[in-house]
Amino acid sequence: MKDRTAIVTGASRGIGKAIALQLAADGYHVILTGRTEAGLIETDDAIHAAGGSATIAPLDITRADDVDKLGAAIAGRWTDGIDLLVLNAAMLGTLSPLAHVTPKEFGQVMDLNVTAQWRLLRTFDALLRRARGTVVAVTSSVGTRPTAYWGPYAASKAALEMLVDCYAAEMQSLGVNILVLDPGGTRTMLRARAFPGEDAATLKAPEVVAERLIERLRAGLKPGTNRLALNRDGDIIAG
Repeated sequence: MKDRTAIVTGASRGIGKAIALQLAADGYHVILTGRTEAGLIETDDAIHAAGGSATIAPLDITRADDVDKLGAAIAGRWTDGIDLLVLNAAMLGTLSPLAHVTPKEFGQVMDLNVTAQWRLLRTFDALLRRARGTVVAVTSSVGTRPTAYWGPYAASKAALEMLVDCYAAEMQSLGVNILVLDPGGTRTMLRARAFPGEDAATLKAPEVVAERLIERLRAGLKPGTNRLALNRDGDIIAG
């Protein structure tokens, strides 16, 4: 078997970091992307300390030119294609009534959570098809359950799910599968911002999400869209 290669966005901390570490432990060479270079270096060091391999690629995925350059660099080095693309990077935005959301912040949330994800799919489409790879899109339950004050974030996750569902329909006969991952309540910075009074000790660690994801990938995916949803304890509630 050829070496497997994965790209993980938002790999400097939280769920992205945990997924990157688990993938490396499972034998993937992991390309780590994110805006915080120091955090990516920490993830890279942890992977190499555990005997894995990784490459860091600090960038802002909302910058089209940077994504295009990354795509060209990866295509030149990993000519067999990309086995796994993990769309994890996202921003929460301010939780407030919709009428109070500024146009600037609404645009920022949609640009990162939706437009940048489309750009990554577009950039790595050929490499995914070449390897008959998999796309993992990290979503949230608010994307399917209307929740007061979560408007921009909820709308962006609903849009992300539809985006990857459409891509899955296009890829169904071409060997590229999609897994939509709803991690549920997890001990992350985004969760702490959304629920500042919550006891983080009552939530599962990001490592639990990564473990469940690896188990699901090992079990194999069917053509089209697959789903995996967890509760705050790490139990599988869908998929």
